[in-house]
Amino acid sequence: QCQLNGLWRNDQDSLMEISVLRDNGDFQGQYLTRVTLSGGCAQISPLKGAQQQLGEEGWPTFAFTVRWDKFSNATTAFVGQCFVDAGGKETLTTMWLLREAVGSLEEDWKATR
Repeated sequence: QCQLNGLWRNDQDSLMEISVLRDNGDFQGQYLTRVTLSGGCAQISPLKGAQQQLGEEGWPTFAFTVRWDKFSNATTAFVGQCFVDAGGKETLTTMWLLREAVGSLEEDWKATR
């Protein structure tokens, strides 16, 4: 069974730590991104999410948000699933949407990546 709690590293060398995983599937932690919109230094940002509760079989799905409030006026929502290969290695696969603030409704078209 896949456990979300712990330290995870992605392909861009960013780190995510899930430090609290509650019995109901809610979790929280922090995200240290190496990729920033401003091109600045890596920053730690808070994350909160939820994991779908499964029985003994199957791989859990999850979703979480990261608030980039220390260096960017943006929020990212991630959705994904956790898998375990035959060797016991856990892997998270995710997709994300990033929303940054824009100054007007006319600029809304360029606000989501």
